[in-house]
Amino acid sequence: MKKIIYFTLLVCFVIGACTTKQKKEQHHNKTVAIEGAWKLISGITIENGDTIFTDYTKDQEAIKIIGTTHFSFFRHDLNAGKDSLAIFVSGGGTYSLDGDNYKEHLKYCNFRSWEGLTFDFTVSVRNDTLIQSGIEKIATLQIDRKIIETYIKSTK
Repeated sequence: MKKIIYFTLLVCFVIGACTTKQKKEQHHNKTVAIEGAWKLISGITIENGDTIFTDYTKDQEAIKIIGTTHFSFFRHDLNAGKDSLAIFVSGGGTYSLDGDNYKEHLKYCNFRSWEGLTFDFTVSVRNDTLIQSGIEKIATLQIDRKIIETYIKSTK
């Protein structure tokens, strides 16, 4: 009888260890899935009941780079800043990912009043597409909007 109990405990221990390893690997795979360079192709901003769609492939270009612990983003116009569409936006910091909950801690930003803030998003990756959505809320700047950004894996 003792042998059966010891054998049962051993089997339970082995199954538990394998399950824990699988869960860690699944979490790691979700983290790895967002790492890389992503080209922003479109964005939807919903604010005060208004919805604005932006095509980031027209007259501008944007990229987000996600490493193992840090992210950065850059956006600029395609006319080298020489006309009325001139724009340059950049920022970066650290991030955390728990399942599909993605949290950015913005340490650097050309909009300096955004520095030091944390933003909570939901991310999903399907094939070469990353979708990031969440709320940007900054009471001091009277910003309260939902954003939905669509990225494709950059090949350059």
